[in-house]
Amino acid sequence: MKRLLILWAALWTVAAASSATLRIHLIGDSTCATKDLAGENPERGWGQMFQPLFDDGVVVRNHALNGRSTKSFRDEGHWAEVCEELRPGDYLFIQFGHNDQKLHDSTRYASPAQYAENVRRYIREARERGARPVVLTSVVRRHFTGERLDDTHGAYLDAVRRVAAEEHVPLIDAERLTRAWIEPLGDEASRAFYMWVEPGTCPLWPDGRRDDTHLNVRGARTVARMIAAQLPETVPELGAHLVASDFTVARDGSGDFFTLTEAVAAVPDFSRDTTRIVVCEGVYREKIAIPATKRFVALTGRGEVRMTWNDYASKRSATGHPLGTSGSATVYFGGEGWTVRHMTFENSAGRVGQAVAVQCLATSLHFIDCRFIGNQDTLYLYGVGNRDGERVTENARIRFDDCYVEGTTDFIFGSAAALFRRCEIRSKADSYITAASTCEGQRCGMLFVECRLTADEGVTACWLGRPWRDYARTLFVNCKLGAHIRPEGWHDWDKPHARRTVHYGEYASTGPGAAPDRRVSWSRQLSEREARRAVAEFGR
Repeated sequence: MKRLLILWAALWTVAAASSATLRIHLIGDSTCATKDLAGENPERGWGQMFQPLFDDGVVVRNHALNGRSTKSFRDEGHWAEVCEELRPGDYLFIQFGHNDQKLHDSTRYASPAQYAENVRRYIREARERGARPVVLTSVVRRHFTGERLDDTHGAYLDAVRRVAAEEHVPLIDAERLTRAWIEPLGDEASRAFYMWVEPGTCPLWPDGRRDDTHLNVRGARTVARMIAAQLPETVPELGAHLVASDFTVARDGSGDFFTLTEAVAAVPDFSRDTTRIVVCEGVYREKIAIPATKRFVALTGRGEVRMTWNDYASKRSATGHPLGTSGSATVYFGGEGWTVRHMTFENSAGRVGQAVAVQCLATSLHFIDCRFIGNQDTLYLYGVGNRDGERVTENARIRFDDCYVEGTTDFIFGSAAALFRRCEIRSKADSYITAASTCEGQRCGMLFVECRLTADEGVTACWLGRPWRDYARTLFVNCKLGAHIRPEGWHDWDKPHARRTVHYGEYASTGPGAAPDRRVSWSRQLSEREARRAVAEFGR
């Protein structure tokens, strides 16, 4: 009985989670279909670019195929396969028309009247399965007569508009949307959105290509956004799940770029407005340097996103010199005002000495639900100064909320003012967690609030920190400390003189690693007032 109850509960949970996700099925022709990326193919269907426009509450299934009409899509058995996937509550987007006009091809041709009836039949059969149909007109062909865009779809357009009205189905008039976009551009400028490929620029089309029907990356992305923009009014349930973005990065070709490096390059220099970048699920093997000119960016990962590289300090550069600690970083954040969500940053070099995952050189950086993976020197809070004898009253300020940081030795280090709130800090070896290099005169150093300090199995002896520079400031407030934290808590890095200048403290530590009576004499147990003031100081 107990096993049955557990099984029932598990099935209920899966069903509940599944029912919370809306599904969109796309059927149509090549202007919507997903294209093969081989040979650096720049062609895309708008349906291929549709998924990244939604949050995780929507899943897009693109069944559209090159060359199909309302007739051939059914006759070849593709519609039957879609029907097997349809479930109550799903949406079905229907867009045909380009190939129904093929008068001399009996396998595809459907007269305007037959085309209308075919669309009507798709609508009714979808409804029989509890799905909710949405009808779209065809994307416009780029045929100009002078300054006017020709109507190449004729009666097929009115036919599907009439069916949508008669069947009381939402209509997205893609033909009118794309006409209003393409016609003002004119013949020459509009080529930039279609498959006009210059000779010698694409391995797949070495001799070039001139195609006025099919879209390239820019064109398909634009059309997908146009269609999505209609959803808040035509299909509000789907419209509520749209995600605003300026650029999308996706390894599967559904974005504007394949790499984050390309997206960063496209960010306007010295912009005062926020640029929104969405990175779709995948492992991205990139070494990325974000310059100071690229500022005010909202960077968001969708699904499991991992940025990874494997440089390390002693590795030789192209000039034959060691990369050094800074040179080892996977990602450099040099532009101020970045907000980063749901991303993993990794240095995969292994235990080979200093190997940085992320180096923060700018101020006003904010990481939310991010993971920093590495070993020694995982997270480098470089800031604006970390040299002996340098006085700095205000350094770069960086925030980490609900993040995960792991490493072996000094894996959180540097001079920037950094606030870690509700983060997990995980030690992978018996060593030192922090190595602050706070400058003399600097009001804020590293501050950990409501964090959890955990460790891998077998790790039993870790220090909270040691001073890279003599004025290191590191505080732990309301943190839960694992049993791996040494009772003395802090180490002076064999620099006894630094004991007089460092500012190491705790307030209300809990867990087996909390040992206020056994901490080194040159650290402090803060009062409640002091702890509150430290947190408030960071917010100034």
